[in-house]
Amino acid sequence: MIEQFTEAVRAASSQGRCLRVRGGGTKDFYGVALEGDILDTRGYSGIVDYDPAELVLTARAGTPLADVESTLAASGQMLAFEPPRFGPASTIGGVVGAGFSGPRRAASGSARDFVLGMRIVDSAGQDLSFGGQVMKNVAGYDLSRLIAGSFGTLALITEVSLKVLPVPETEATLQFDLDEAQAIDRINRWAAQPLPLSASCHIDGRLTVRLSGAKAAVDAGRAKMGGDPLADAEAFWTSLRDQTHPFFASASTLWRLSIKSTTAPVALGPQLLEWNGALRWIA
Repeated sequence: MIEQFTEAVRAASSQGRCLRVRGGGTKDFYGVALEGDILDTRGYSGIVDYDPAELVLTARAGTPLADVESTLAASGQMLAFEPPRFGPASTIGGVVGAGFSGPRRAASGSARDFVLGMRIVDSAGQDLSFGGQVMKNVAGYDLSRLIAGSFGTLALITEVSLKVLPVPETEATLQFDLDEAQAIDRINRWAAQPLPLSASCHIDGRLTVRLSGAKAAVDAGRAKMGGDPLADAEAFWTSLRDQTHPFFASASTLWRLSIKSTTAPVALGPQLLEWNGALRWIA
């Protein structure tokens, strides 16, 4: 399959044609108009290597994200950056190529932070590898992390190695009635304290926070912070992660602002705040 990819890239390059790297197509809605002949990665799938003890998984680009997540879940592990799924056809190559991260990003890091190594086909049709399967594996510029989030403009991702993490022992979700300014101040004060915060969201005058970690730490956090428990917490955070929350369908156009978390409220319309105030969706 790698040979087919290299030949396709070389042919397109020699003929001056554009190629559109595509897995499940779940992110076709995002960004600019799509152009070029489709280079489908779904035929190159499967988990190449997974060692739960080493917290590393290597998979081919066309591997469904659902397969990766189910494999990790069987060993009590997860992709800590909670990538949006956008549907069952989502592939791990698309996850890394888009570089999207979900609600846990402010606490755990971005998709790029978990990329250990990568195998690619560059624009000259060369089959190249960067990085490896351990955290300290790069001498020089870390090209694999540069390619993460580049939307296929720099190279075709064929395989990727990712650091994974254990699923938290306990989680609890709390809600507080606060306006936007109060929520920004409160969540940033909490983020500066030794509290097991793993996600936050403010919408319609209500701040929702998630605590994750050891049971003792989560219980201590709940006692210190107060608030009201949210019954169906998993469904709430899934709706944010996959952008199925009603807010995301409330307008034909959404603006996504990435700013300093302590920035005062931006009066530009109805908003949903995540990542301790650093990510602000505006309808």
